[in-house]
Amino acid sequence: MKLGVRPVVSAHPESKIVIIGQAPGIVVHRTGTPWDDKSGDNLRNWLGVDKDTFYNPKKIALIPMGFCYPGKGKSGDLPPRKECAPLWHDALWEQMNQVQLTILVGKYAQDYYLKTPRKTLTERVKNYKDYLPDFFVLPHPSPRNNIWQARNRWFGEEVVPELKKLIGNLH
Repeated sequence: MKLGVRPVVSAHPESKIVIIGQAPGIVVHRTGTPWDDKSGDNLRNWLGVDKDTFYNPKKIALIPMGFCYPGKGKSGDLPPRKECAPLWHDALWEQMNQVQLTILVGKYAQDYYLKTPRKTLTERVKNYKDYLPDFFVLPHPSPRNNIWQARNRWFGEEVVPELKKLIGNLH
């Protein structure tokens, strides 16, 4: 089943927070609304924001690494298409000059934006303070990552409250 091209991105020159995600899933591809799925519900909960705040591009820009649904793989969606970020991210950044924080969601965004020796997402998230004040690193909020969260209870106990506090101070 070929779904075609449907870029899903939301940004504004006045965006204060930028969330760099992976790529739209099938639900988001169909609706055209970024993070319009269970992953988005989890992410908004982690941030401590309602939908009105989350979908206000003057407050939060929602930019994926891959702008279109990449298709289904053996164990979930395929990785984001590699050409999107190098082709479009710089042009978006040039338009946004009021950004105070960039949230990197998942390994693909972190690998692209961070040039650190840490090899695993867990190491990066556990050491999230190393990337502040410019970046805040998060795992992907997919319900498929509930096992990761259960194994890493420190995330919900330590990282999420700090993220909520930081976001509350910015918007």
